[in-house]
Amino acid sequence: MPKLFEIKFPGECKTLPEGFWSAVDVWIKKPHVVNKRLCGVKETESRDVGREAVLSLLEEPDLAQDVLSFMACCRNTPENTHEKETPWVSSVRTFIPKVNNYGTNLHKEVILKDFGRQQVTFVPFEEDSEGKVSLKRGNIYQFQLLHQDCEEWSLELHVLASDQWFSDGVAYPRLPWLSSDLLPKLVRWATECKSSEFRSTLSLLPVEKYSVMYQTLKEKYKAMVKVWPEVTDPEKFVYEDVAIATYLLVLWEEERVEKGLTEKQSFVDLGCGNGLLVHILANEGHPGKGIDVRRRKIWDMFGPQTLLEEKAITPSESFLFPDTDWLIGNHSDELTPWIPVIAARSSYSCRYFVLPCCFFDFFAKYQRRHCKKSQYKEYIDFITEVSVVSGFNTEEDCLRIPSTKRVCLVGKSRNYQISDEAEAEERRAHYIQSRQKASGATVQRSGIRSDGSCCHGEGDPDRTPDSSWGVGFQPRDKVEMVRNCAALPRDLVNGVVLQVANVILGMTEEDGGGSSSDWNRGGSLSVNEAAGLMKQETLQLLKKECGGLQTLLKNNHQVFRVEGGRVYIRDWRDRKASRADTKRKPLAPGALKTRACWFYDHHPQRCPLQAELCAFAHGPDELRPSTKPLKKMRHNAFI
Repeated sequence: MPKLFEIKFPGECKTLPEGFWSAVDVWIKKPHVVNKRLCGVKETESRDVGREAVLSLLEEPDLAQDVLSFMACCRNTPENTHEKETPWVSSVRTFIPKVNNYGTNLHKEVILKDFGRQQVTFVPFEEDSEGKVSLKRGNIYQFQLLHQDCEEWSLELHVLASDQWFSDGVAYPRLPWLSSDLLPKLVRWATECKSSEFRSTLSLLPVEKYSVMYQTLKEKYKAMVKVWPEVTDPEKFVYEDVAIATYLLVLWEEERVEKGLTEKQSFVDLGCGNGLLVHILANEGHPGKGIDVRRRKIWDMFGPQTLLEEKAITPSESFLFPDTDWLIGNHSDELTPWIPVIAARSSYSCRYFVLPCCFFDFFAKYQRRHCKKSQYKEYIDFITEVSVVSGFNTEEDCLRIPSTKRVCLVGKSRNYQISDEAEAEERRAHYIQSRQKASGATVQRSGIRSDGSCCHGEGDPDRTPDSSWGVGFQPRDKVEMVRNCAALPRDLVNGVVLQVANVILGMTEEDGGGSSSDWNRGGSLSVNEAAGLMKQETLQLLKKECGGLQTLLKNNHQVFRVEGGRVYIRDWRDRKASRADTKRKPLAPGALKTRACWFYDHHPQRCPLQAELCAFAHGPDELRPSTKPLKKMRHNAFI
């Protein structure tokens, strides 16, 4: 009898049995969402197979018979199932590991779905470079949905030979992980049965190529994390730009193969920000440049081969790029809706890639129109509409980046013939006019020839090379306004922190608070309840900041933990609360404590950590000024 693990579904589940198969499809098609050592899988098309086909597929007769017996060993076989054989739905998936040094063998699984018995069986095998197959008998496993007494649902995990189970943590996870991590997730997915508003990640690319290139670029540019001179999080921004660069490089490589191109595509990144994406693309052989209204410190580190221009971009004939293959908008804010338009007006062959973030229309902030959609989905649909009206066959994809705004739009081809350029331009101009606000802004037509090229005012005495068809557009200020509560008066911030903390610490058991066994953590407040404690003038100041009170509380990470819209006192002894190991190690010798410990100064029981374990100063004697110099690095050290 195979080893068995079982989880019962909570209460009445109206999503079953359909939700079970939806959950199984997540594990089959996107195992990387739970197995973080995988980049993804490559799956063959599903086909119906019978008993003889399974015997042929598994090749080894004895093993095939064991698998068939294993699949038939279930407790809810419908009547007459054995009298009339029902076919299985079979497919094969090939695992794509994140690491590039996982050996030369391909790691695969035969997947057999039995909709009659509500079960799915996974038969792993390896295939060497010569096509020789070796089946992994000890790692054959199965999920089965059971409906007991027509009332209670449960999900079982069966293993053919648990004593022979092999694990390497990548294609072959540990057996306890299947039961303790994957099985509960399948139950949750089956219960929620949510369908995403967007496409699966990397749906336009071969995942295996993406995985290999991402690991290569990540290794090549990881040194940037250590020398990042900006105030932003280096790991997030470096690895995010590496992932975006990987996506574009694979996309462009596929385009060269498809079109038979020999030269690498040129590009312009509009609103390039820190310029790292431009640097990576240029360093990988693509000619191009980045333009942004504000110069960044990191620009000086890239060297002369990375072309970056400090310039305000205004949609006009002065900002057309007829000799450029691709325009890029990576979190390009107010330029986002204009990028498909600029690409369309630059030349008939110009393509674009845009990754929308903040919600902007052509001349103002984007205003919601559909309350049934999420704001993000509605904005993606708006940019898609702009793209289609601009004349592009528009494709949507989802990137693998550490960001909540991961959906990109790609315009690789036109939805009209080049001879119809004049009519296409009429549609663009009319659409932009229809999006105008009551600001009095006027929109002019661009000078576009019927062949799709820009005339730059030639032949029209009333037009100049600087003629703007984006009058009313407001580029961002060159000097960036800090609106993350960091520029608020220190006395104001300290007062808010102390006021909220004292209320939480003073909560009793009746209102959700109380003390732990040895240190008072108080209760919790919703962000709205915390806002109710503030004076009106304080709230008015906070409303001018991005995120308001919640941002201020999150900024004071030493004191508060903000989760699910509620505010808690942070206990640095708690692994989850402190994001650190519970077995805290003493600070390194010579470590400087540059900030005072709030708990030592304000908590009735002081800090729960001993001085040698706390990263903050317990009293003025421990407080030291920061003397850490800005890290510098030669620009060619990471090329």
